[in-house]
This record gives sequence, C-alpha cells and structure tokens, in this order.
Amino acid sequence: MGTADRAFEQSRLSPERIARLKRDLDTAECAAAGSHQRVAGELGRLGPDGWFLLHDVHWPGRRLARLDHVLVGPGGVVVVSTKTWNGHVDVRDGVLRQNGYARNPVIEVALGQAAAVAALLPANRRRFVRSMVCMASQPDLSGTTLAGVEVHGTERLVAAVAGLPGVLDPDSVVRLYALLGRMLTEPQAPEVPVVPLPAPAVSGAAGRPARKPAAPATSGHRSGRYPTPYRSRSRRNATQAGVAWVAGTVSAALLAPALWAAWEYLSG
Repeated sequence: MGTADRAFEQSRLSPERIARLKRDLDTAECAAAGSHQRVAGELGRLGPDGWFLLHDVHWPGRRLARLDHVLVGPGGVVVVSTKTWNGHVDVRDGVLRQNGYARNPVIEVALGQAAAVAALLPANRRRFVRSMVCMASQPDLSGTTLAGVEVHGTERLVAAVAGLPGVLDPDSVVRLYALLGRMLTEPQAPEVPVVPLPAPAVSGAAGRPARKPAAPATSGHRSGRYPTPYRSRSRRNATQAGVAWVAGTVSAALLAPALWAAWEYLSG
C-alpha cells in the first residue's frame, strides 16, 4: 500500500473513530450518571438518622465545577465524591491505587472540596468538615489514606457516615444545612478578569512630579537642521584666544617684508 492509499484509508477511518469515541463517551457519561443516582439513593437511607443531603451542587469558588454529594448531620459535614473506576482499586499503605498506580490527585481534589465547603461555615464549625471518596464499581472497598480521606464502596459508605461520632446538635444541623443549601445552590457570579492598572509616576522632592528621562542624543540632522553642539564657557574662551593668536601671527608674517624694506631705506 502506497503513501496515498494509506492517507486515504486514514481519512476513511477517521469519521468511524470519532463516532466510536463519541459512543464510548456517551456510555461513560450514562454509567457515571447512573452511579451518582445509585450513590444518592444509598445515602438517602441516612435520613432517619438526622442527616440532610445536597446533590450535584456548586463547588464554591469554581463556577463550572460541581460537588457530587454534601451531607449535613450529627457527625458534621461530609463531602462525597463518586468515582466509577474500572480495574483493581484498593488503598494500600495509605495510598489510593488503581491497577497498582497511585491516584493521589483524586485525594487532593477531595481535600480541596472539603476546604471550599468549610470556608462557607462559621469559624467554630469548619473543623467538622471532612471528605470521602465513594467507589461505585468496588462496593466492598474500605480504607483511609495518609491524608485522612476515607475511601469506601457503595456497600460501606452509609455505615461509615452513620458511624461518625456526634459533633452537632439537631439545631446546629438544621442551621448549617440551610446555610449550605443557600450558598451551594444559588447562581454563581461570573468570573471577571482583573486588568492591572498602570503604575503611577513617582513624585520627586517637595511633591514635584517626576521629570521624564532625557531622550538619548542622536547623530545627524533632525527636521532639516544640524544639532547645535554644546560647549562650555571655558572651551569657548580657549577657542577665541586661539583664533586671535593665529590672526596675529598671520598679520605679522604679511607685514614683516614691508617693514624691513622701510628700515633699509631709512638706514641708507
């Protein structure tokens, strides 16, 4: 197969590959949506225990990002992130791994989500916010990373949340739920780019405005005129003295023959 034939074959297969990738993406999105709904249904079992739930809400400070689940109850505030990973997933030596590879960015994101939610609460309530990661495809998984983020499958998540020690009374739970419900569901303000202002000119002494730096000297003529050279007074005086000396010397040389002839005539 020549170069032209291979190029034609590649161009023919490109639409097929794009269509296949689109189908795979749609399938993944449907699977993720189904997993989120399944996890939301499991978390709904915590209602009789005094827990309130928020699903698919804003990530504070990030206009286009979302939080999967936010729970408010006797054990505090729990931010749950749902993942639909394939392969072997486990927590070994405090590290979340997928097929043996560390997935530390997921833990960092979970910590960032909890920090963003905590920033919305009163200062004395922020320590009661924690994050969890739910693995929808690994129902029996359970572990804790070195950063303190708990990772649970769908079969272990509800028990982990229900087993948290009580830190909030019912009135505090209702107030925090109302606060977060308002803050996490209201429309987010669009991000406005910040345009830096030009730096002001530095004033000189006694409040006088700073003088602009002198433009560098240029050679040649400008606007049809030659630049006037700058000369100091001492240089001008020396120039004038030199001209006078030259003039006197020339005059003496010219008058010397006539004076000598007159002297010879008078002496004879």
